Amino acid sequence: MSASRRSGTTDELGPDEPEQPDQPDRDGADLLAALLDGMDAALCAFDADGVVTHWNREAERILGWTAAEAVGRQGFAGWAVREADAEEVEGRLMSAMQAPGRQVHEFALLTKDGGRVLVRTQSAAVRGPDGKPAGVYCAFSEVHAQIDLERSIALSEALFEDASWGVVLVDADLRPAVVNAHAARALGIGRTSVLGRPLGELLAQGVEELESALTHVLAEGAPPAPAEIWVSVRTPEGEQRRCWRCGFVRLASPLAEEPVPLGVGWLFNDVTAAKQAEQEASLLRFRGNQLHRAARAAAECEDPSEAATIHLDFALAGFADHALIDRVAGDGSLADGDSDVPVRLVRVAATPSGAPGPSPLTGQAGFPVRYAEGHPALQCVERVGSVRASVGSVPAERAREWALARQWPPDAVHALCAVLRSRGRTLGAVTFLRGAGRSSFERSDAAYAEDVAMRIAVALDLAGVLRG
Repeated sequence: MSASRRSGTTDELGPDEPEQPDQPDRDGADLLAALLDGMDAALCAFDADGVVTHWNREAERILGWTAAEAVGRQGFAGWAVREADAEEVEGRLMSAMQAPGRQVHEFALLTKDGGRVLVRTQSAAVRGPDGKPAGVYCAFSEVHAQIDLERSIALSEALFEDASWGVVLVDADLRPAVVNAHAARALGIGRTSVLGRPLGELLAQGVEELESALTHVLAEGAPPAPAEIWVSVRTPEGEQRRCWRCGFVRLASPLAEEPVPLGVGWLFNDVTAAKQAEQEASLLRFRGNQLHRAARAAAECEDPSEAATIHLDFALAGFADHALIDRVAGDGSLADGDSDVPVRLVRVAATPSGAPGPSPLTGQAGFPVRYAEGHPALQCVERVGSVRASVGSVPAERAREWALARQWPPDAVHALCAVLRSRGRTLGAVTFLRGAGRSSFERSDAAYAEDVAMRIAVALDLAGVLRG
């Protein structure tokens, strides 16, 4: 049966098309009934006398009354509303005929099996061809469903306005469709400028990993845990490397019979500071363990010179590719007042340049190393402090020439020299070298190298005392 009653009043509530009383527009009425039955909201309508003229399937689902049972009834009294509440409910609904716009009310309706349902209604006047009120339509839904919808909308708006983490909706082509303010700031671009652009234009590095994660979510669904992705963001100051902790959810259309992916909801938070602190703490623990292990191994050596090479070998792990120990030629040490004496250094130990292994002791002949004036190791001894050096961005052949000119292995591109000091005297320098696959030495690296140099200096000083 149709969800509307075909009467004169019903015709006034239908499409504004010319009607022929003798030949009613059955096609238009059927179309109206189909539209009403397909709505997600429950809908009913009353004529000017309060008689129910329309009743769709959603209203039947909520209350249990069919269209055949509802259409034609006078108001809600006695069947959809308790008798005690009928006058108030119908008065509030029919008052919409004289009020501008829509009115929102909440009240309890009765189901066919005698239960009660709290609904929220929106009612408005329906006007006839002459412009006068001809009835009222009322759309209603269960209050908890309406509240859930409002909460979803409020959550969506809050995420895209006030959220303290980045929120990006990415379409099926992996292009941003909606971006909140926090995400726009993290990407270093305006909220409207980012829309529809490929991710490769927004990020300098990390694009492949991010696109792979988005593609996986589109195909397989949300991952079970957040993922940490390192990216490089372009800023006016240059590229900045950031670590984002990302969560992903697949978005599907609620209107399709089968899930149709609309894109991916991407939420992220910048955890760069925490990640760097975690990495630094892990690095400090590792280096502390290496110093401890080296001290225990060195304590078992009868020859202090061998203990010095043990400290060098343990320090090399995860820190540098090559290491050298150079000692002051002659007496083996310099007093602080001997600044006028030219510094010459003798190679005492060096890590093997081929296969890995322990650093052998050298320099028994006492020949000075052919260091040119201004060499970082000589500067280190003269200044009694650490010196860092790097070849910079040059071709590989130029880098090789730079290393060989300083008597270092040909693959060295970064150097850190730490002074060897013991009992107020300078004994020489220890040099740590890194290849092109590593970053340059930083201040934290210099502190670690100085700690290692102190232990090597003590071992070399003891070796000299024993020989004397």
